[in-house]
Amino acid sequence: MRRFTIAPERIRSGRVLFDRDESRHLARVLRLRSGDTVLAADGAGHEYTVRLETVGDEATGTVLGVSTNEHESPIRITLVQAVPKGDKMESIVRASTELGVTRVVPALTARTIVALDPSRWRERARRWQRIAKEAAKQCGRAVVPAVDVPRALDQGLELAEAADVRLCLWEGVAHVAAGGQGGGEARSLGTTLAASLPPALPAGSHICLLIGPEGGLTLEEVEAARARGWTIVGAGPRILRTETAGPAIIAVLQARYGDLGAAG
Repeated sequence: MRRFTIAPERIRSGRVLFDRDESRHLARVLRLRSGDTVLAADGAGHEYTVRLETVGDEATGTVLGVSTNEHESPIRITLVQAVPKGDKMESIVRASTELGVTRVVPALTARTIVALDPSRWRERARRWQRIAKEAAKQCGRAVVPAVDVPRALDQGLELAEAADVRLCLWEGVAHVAAGGQGGGEARSLGTTLAASLPPALPAGSHICLLIGPEGGLTLEEVEAARARGWTIVGAGPRILRTETAGPAIIAVLQARYGDLGAAG
């Protein structure tokens, strides 16, 4: 059955009004007709079985049933991602959505290359949000992750203060492990999780993950994160590209604590 995503306010009194983008897709691309049945997710965890009534610029339908989508991870992961250059952020948002992230917070760091005025950043955020919506639809999620407007890194760090676990990925982790003096032993992600966290986290636990830009986070930024309670970790013997690091670590966290592990 074809899947679509709608805003909760577009469901009223048992009827659904699809937005123009979804209406165009179901009419012109899929060539659906009145009487066809589709699934509509409201982005907040509910799925509606809908029988189409009119198909046009703004398609409408009648709700036949509603269910709760069980495809969400028991843990909540927020990705604080330094904005990379080019279209890398699109790939990061898409892959992270597929892996179950609940929020993406683009951050502007000392080594962020892209420089735009605030209105342009809002445009970028709207595009990234559309990508998250499309990715959620394609992978069967009924919850669409929120993608924020880019903000300064220190504001991103503040957002994570209430999180249960805060992890900062940094290729220079050995330097921080020695208190900023160098010569310390690198702490891999697996070693850190085994040493500081239990084998399982309670359902609803919130994990925040910080990933730097192409040039990495500066030592000052990492120290600022550590001062706020973030755990500084490495990804192992290889340095990951910024567009690889976030999805890779999210997959590890989902395998250990979420729905990609043996109990998932």
